[in-house]
Amino acid sequence: MTNPVLVEVLRGGHVESRHSGALAIVDADGGLVCALGDIARPIFPRSAVKALQALPLVESGAAERWRLSDAELALACASHSGEPEHVATAAGVLSRLGLDVNALECGTHWPTREPVLRGMIARGEQATPLHNNCSGKHSGFVCVACQMALASGREPAEFARGYIGADHPVMREVTAAMSGMTGVDLEQAPRATDGCSIPTYGIPLRGLALGFARLGSGQGLAPVRAAAARRLRQAAAEQPFMVAGSQRFDTLVMQALGERLFCKIGAEGVYCAALPELGLGLALKIDDGGVRAAEAAMAAAAEALLQLDEAQARLLAGYSDLLMKNWNGIEVGGVRASAELRAALSASR
Repeated sequence: MTNPVLVEVLRGGHVESRHSGALAIVDADGGLVCALGDIARPIFPRSAVKALQALPLVESGAAERWRLSDAELALACASHSGEPEHVATAAGVLSRLGLDVNALECGTHWPTREPVLRGMIARGEQATPLHNNCSGKHSGFVCVACQMALASGREPAEFARGYIGADHPVMREVTAAMSGMTGVDLEQAPRATDGCSIPTYGIPLRGLALGFARLGSGQGLAPVRAAAARRLRQAAAEQPFMVAGSQRFDTLVMQALGERLFCKIGAEGVYCAALPELGLGLALKIDDGGVRAAEAAMAAAAEALLQLDEAQARLLAGYSDLLMKNWNGIEVGGVRASAELRAALSASR
């Protein structure tokens, strides 16, 4: 199946580039509300599923044992920019466990927020795993490991070692949660290694959308899991800065919409979202991995599905129908959701 064009890039009023992709919107019963392109092909959702991966953190009792705050829980769902607040929050979680940065197995990369990066370089500072955009998620994994260790009389730091492996008890719980939410048997799914070194599984967009419909509604979930999903969504709504960072789409949109929308980007042009008031979940993939295109498609979906005030509509239109200017401030083109995408979304309302 050839996927349709979801997003167009304009130059001087002419289409310069086209981004094809696929999109699925489903309800919590698995009913298909909107489909474009091949939604049955497994794709690697990457960081878009961090909220699903964080469910064991709350379900296990680890979040309660160590009194994790909204900011710390939101960071567990985050692909953050490595700003000082993100780094300090992840470090605080580890300190409460009696551990330090060496417990993290996500690897090291520099902050993605350029002013922060430049400041660190000017001061002669070095990046650590705490600056990794996945350090909050991994701090959550370490919390789960410590909870398991204490429950079984094991030494926490020793038990946590190797938690990124597919066969480690922590990762088995994470994988089981994702399988249960999406309805996909991940034992039979394609498997690869994510950028932060944990396993990533090939899941069809329809399954991902189902997982997020359940995340947003709690429908079809056991009470403990439904409560965990609600706790994570509320934390992200209260602390949206922690989910991404300054001038990032996920943070800005959740600041504007609160609990009405939980959205999360993943590498290579993936987006997943829960729309609790509608009981819907959404998943999309841009074929060429374009982040700008994924944001445009996600913004168009939110515009079509949610009732918005003027400020909210203006914010989303800044992504779904983006005006581009050059370095001299001259208008040169734009980025826009395609007519086919907007028509399909309109028909799904």
